[in-house]
Amino acid sequence: MNQYPVVRVMDIEGTLPFSSSLETALHIYQDMILLRAFDEKTLTLQRQGRVGTFAPSLGQEAAEIASAYALDRQDWMVPSYRDHGALYVHGLPLDHVILFAMGRSGSYAAGVRALPSSIPIATHLLHAVGLAYALKQQAEPAIAMAYFGDGATSEGDFHEALNFAGVWQVPVLFFCQNNGWAISTPVHRQTHSETLAQKAEAYGIAGVRVDGNDALAVYEVVRQAREKAIQGHGPTLIEAVTYRAGPHTTADDPTRYRTSNEVNIHTAQDPIRRLGEFLIQQGLLTEGAMVPLARAAATQLQQRYGWDVEIVDVRSLSPLDEETLGQSVRKTGRAVIVHEAPLTGGFGAEILATVTEQAFWWLKAPIVRVTGPDVPFPPYAWEDWYVPNVSRIAHAIGQVMAEE
Repeated sequence: MNQYPVVRVMDIEGTLPFSSSLETALHIYQDMILLRAFDEKTLTLQRQGRVGTFAPSLGQEAAEIASAYALDRQDWMVPSYRDHGALYVHGLPLDHVILFAMGRSGSYAAGVRALPSSIPIATHLLHAVGLAYALKQQAEPAIAMAYFGDGATSEGDFHEALNFAGVWQVPVLFFCQNNGWAISTPVHRQTHSETLAQKAEAYGIAGVRVDGNDALAVYEVVRQAREKAIQGHGPTLIEAVTYRAGPHTTADDPTRYRTSNEVNIHTAQDPIRRLGEFLIQQGLLTEGAMVPLARAAATQLQQRYGWDVEIVDVRSLSPLDEETLGQSVRKTGRAVIVHEAPLTGGFGAEILATVTEQAFWWLKAPIVRVTGPDVPFPPYAWEDWYVPNVSRIAHAIGQVMAEE
């Protein structure tokens, strides 16, 4: 029997209940989107030579952002090189993150309880234990939390830190983002253990596994572990099971050691989309007016022909996530754009241009647009004639599927 089951709150469609604040969930979602946009912009700056080597968080936004929301500003954050989203939530302005990436002074803000991002692997875990020891000695109601990846569990510093934390029973959390890869080394080449969380057992501390793509589960697990540490019940090793969808850093080429099929399987569980679905169900977010129609057409065609249709709601990708659009089309080779505005000069045309730029060589058929006609929007009585409907969408999908 697995003693370390993966803790989840939502399934991959975001349909399970959540007992904590919906307002907190909405803030987590907003900052996850901000982190993804920040990563995209910083990657562009790096390619232009304006910042140094940078480690993006694509696919790990839930683990980073939600875990930081469970902390108090009096807690100490001890980050690795990929945890700029967590630092932002903890109070560090994003321009300071850019200064750090540029190797400039002034990259840390006064009053923010966070150590500099650690480039060496796992050395900072001992620093977190030292901070927690000081907090305990001073009877301060706060904790230290160290962020690290699965690769750090192969370092001696990891084991020394857990051992000292267990012996001294200090208020420290070890937050391991198991994203599947230590640069190009998969987890199964690093350890024969079934989980990373179970490594806590050897040092007499608690170990928990959580779905790192489930923002609400991450928040709840870290919140409970923090409360336990504050009450004097010792440290916890948290293994957040997630996936690094992008490169290890801008100096890495992940296509050399993993397949696009593997990446597509994992990106289908995108944490931003997942939390967005939950918030839509709770009435805190709305989906585009065309999404229910597209979903109905997709269901109809799946039942009739067995076709799988992926639906991307661009209203949930704010700012517009061009990479997600590109990934979707590269996966299928086909695209239908549904937009209720006129054909000419509408936002659908912008989407078409973006898809062409991102995935032209993957297209197996011309892109088809389903839109309103090039006339002024009619009175209510004529609205059903004007806007796209299930039949028109299904017909367009049939057109692109007929092309080979």
